[in-house]
Amino acid sequence: MLILRIEEEKVNIPILYEDDDLLVINKPPGVVVNNAQSVEGETVQDWAHAHLGLPELTGPAPVNPDDFLSRAGIVHRIDKETSGCLVIAKNPVNFAALQLQFKERTIKKTYLAIVHGVIVPESGEIRAPVGRLPWNRERFGILPGGKDAVTLYRVARSGTSHKTDISLVELYPETGRTHQIRVHLKYINHPIVGDWQYAGRKTARNDRVWAPRVMLHAWKIVLTHPVSGGALAIEAPVPDDMSSII
Repeated sequence: MLILRIEEEKVNIPILYEDDDLLVINKPPGVVVNNAQSVEGETVQDWAHAHLGLPELTGPAPVNPDDFLSRAGIVHRIDKETSGCLVIAKNPVNFAALQLQFKERTIKKTYLAIVHGVIVPESGEIRAPVGRLPWNRERFGILPGGKDAVTLYRVARSGTSHKTDISLVELYPETGRTHQIRVHLKYINHPIVGDWQYAGRKTARNDRVWAPRVMLHAWKIVLTHPVSGGALAIEAPVPDDMSSII
């Protein structure tokens, strides 16, 4: 059974770009993207249903990653504590077209991260397979049987904050594995500041005194517009909690 969702939008989601076919939002840190039984509070998916005026499935239903309605048009995901660009399609045809761009890796993404230490060399490539850890299903790591994953990086600047050496890094993921950037930076011994899953318990606890979350931001995205065929480049302003450290 389908009903129309008529609730007002409850979470404040800045819109970076919108037309008749798609929109790109600036996801705030701390907001979950997709609904799940374990998630409390409003999600981006709730917001998208209300904003787009979509009909909503009533009762429990599995989320089909290839289904426009069950995902409320959300084409991809970023972690709860990560901020920045997130693409939402407005109809099933554009949803499928944008998903295909992600699958074929024609969409270009740039992330910003504040990491521990001074990275040497200042630019390079991290190529290591990423997979879910058998002993902890909520975490990922570098595993021989994992999926191929490639992240390019460039150090923008380095310095010291709260007596800790840190670097601001631009990251260009060529693949889109879950937690890829966070796992790759841990792999080269430069975990993201505030990363409670991968920086180490003691380090993350100390980080959280001055850095309130995982310091990762989906900064820029370049995609092909599914209708016009032109290039669409979107940039999400760096959030205050990161810019104050930078």
